[in-house]
Amino acid sequence: AAEPQPDDVALEVGTGSGYAAAVLSRLCRKVITIEREPALAEHASETLRRLGFDNVEVAVGDGSLGWPVEAPYNVILVAAAARGVPPALIEQLADGGRMVIPVSVGPDQPQDLRVYVRRGSEVSYRSMFPVLFVPLRTG
Repeated sequence: AAEPQPDDVALEVGTGSGYAAAVLSRLCRKVITIEREPALAEHASETLRRLGFDNVEVAVGDGSLGWPVEAPYNVILVAAAARGVPPALIEQLADGGRMVIPVSVGPDQPQDLRVYVRRGSEVSYRSMFPVLFVPLRTG
């Protein structure tokens, strides 16, 4: 759904082990991945570096704020469910950019996996299917 391209710059929110960042790095020119847990970010960074994923940068921070230093992004992948789409992520989406994010639609309901696309100043989305992700922690 994100349709990564060889010249794309991608942002991943929720590094975890670094697996998704590694996959993205083979499809995109550059990947920035944000992890809120410093120990997890350090482990992923060391693993990615050791395995030769040189086009991946691991950052520690609040993923709901994105990473404005490298913006705009052609692709944004969010690996946690948001209550609403974080405005900073929309702002950091490039013209023609795609963001895949699970969005909470209500208590005791599955989340809705959505693909957002920016065309100029307009942002639209399409629903893909119901999913279950951990919640996106902010702050």
